[in-house]
Amino acid sequence: MTLEARPEAVATRDGSGAVGTVEAPRRGRWIDVWDPEDASFWAEKGRAVARRNLWPSIFAEFLGFSVWQLWSIVVVSMPKAGFTYTTNQLFWLVALPSLVGATLRLPYTFAVPKFGGRNWTIVSAMLLLIPTIGLSYFMTQPDTPFVLMALVAATAGVGGGNFASSMTNISFFYPEKEKGFALGINAAGGNLGVAVVQLLVPIVIVAGAGLTLNRAGLMWIPLILLAAFLAWKVMANLSVATSSFRSSIAAAKRPHTWIISFLYIGTFGSFIGFGAAFPLLIKTTFPEITVAHIAFLGALVGSVSRPFGGKLSDKLGGAWVTVCAFVVMGIGILSAIVSLNAGSFPAFLISFLVLFVASGAGNGSTYRMIPAVFRLTTPDDLGRAKREAAACIGIASAVGAYGGFLVPRGFAVSTSSFGSLIPALYLFCGFYVVCLAVTYFCYLRKGGPLSRERV
Repeated sequence: MTLEARPEAVATRDGSGAVGTVEAPRRGRWIDVWDPEDASFWAEKGRAVARRNLWPSIFAEFLGFSVWQLWSIVVVSMPKAGFTYTTNQLFWLVALPSLVGATLRLPYTFAVPKFGGRNWTIVSAMLLLIPTIGLSYFMTQPDTPFVLMALVAATAGVGGGNFASSMTNISFFYPEKEKGFALGINAAGGNLGVAVVQLLVPIVIVAGAGLTLNRAGLMWIPLILLAAFLAWKVMANLSVATSSFRSSIAAAKRPHTWIISFLYIGTFGSFIGFGAAFPLLIKTTFPEITVAHIAFLGALVGSVSRPFGGKLSDKLGGAWVTVCAFVVMGIGILSAIVSLNAGSFPAFLISFLVLFVASGAGNGSTYRMIPAVFRLTTPDDLGRAKREAAACIGIASAVGAYGGFLVPRGFAVSTSSFGSLIPALYLFCGFYVVCLAVTYFCYLRKGGPLSRERV
């Protein structure tokens, strides 16, 4: 793990035996010299170290997403377990973790340069014990007041913050030409947690006799401890991974930061929002369907498609892939509306699977646009471009994640006000049209400032 240190830096050695070289020596395993754009460095040392940090990061992020979305599947079984909350209240329990997770993503981004990617991965993994232990206890208390249960659900938001710190950290390890696929794989591993939690929790809570909801939290505790151990044992901190508050302020002044953040609401916000709401949507709209056998499919196909969106964007450009994603997402929404009017669950399911695939690919392509846009708009200072791109990743991931709150609440309002999901679906479709137009106007239209570049 030890790489060559700069001679002018202060070298220290901690108990792990790794060399750290920072102006003020910090505890932990630190790598000072890191230049993945240098082809010989990347081939000889860089690729192996980057991969060694990628896989523990994926595992920790996977658990973060799993915990973040625990309530999306638990709420489906709560009425059977004696909880008497209304449908609107159940949608609140689904939405609150996304609200908290989105809010935490920005400070989690700053945690990487402050504490180190390895160190923060350990801390953020251990924080997942709070919502899992809380859920385990309160699922045995069916008389819990709704306000208290909402607070317990909100703690699951710490899992949503993991994404921003993980993506920011990994973005520094890989060269530009491989960044799209690396970030796509890292994000897909996390996104897959949504599918896995919706698949495994229904199986675990009914294993044996009766319905045991507290197992939905207990089952993750050993894996959380394993993730923290692997991060401690395998990962490293990069002292060149800097994303200062000043860089974030500079990124926040860039119009492209907010344009991409807006587009990320359409892609990732749709994925996490529909993923969270999908089990409850099926349960309330098609009550005869067994949710446990179906609900996980949406998040699964959306997760798998994400790295392919990033890989395709490396070849074709993220903007074109993003435009295509919004077109397909709109088609999926309109098809879902037709399916609801016809009362056809198979058609409804297929429509949403198409929507999930497109949103997953759009997640990868939108993220791939970030380093390209900042590199092209700051060609004379690539160091600054990287720092601001890393800051933009944190901002966009936070803003986009608010879609995870807005989508379930949109369905709740639509159902309570109109008695149907269809008004909310029309609203989402209109939003995708706006996102498509913004992507084309800003990055693809003929004569635009970046139209000749493969953003």
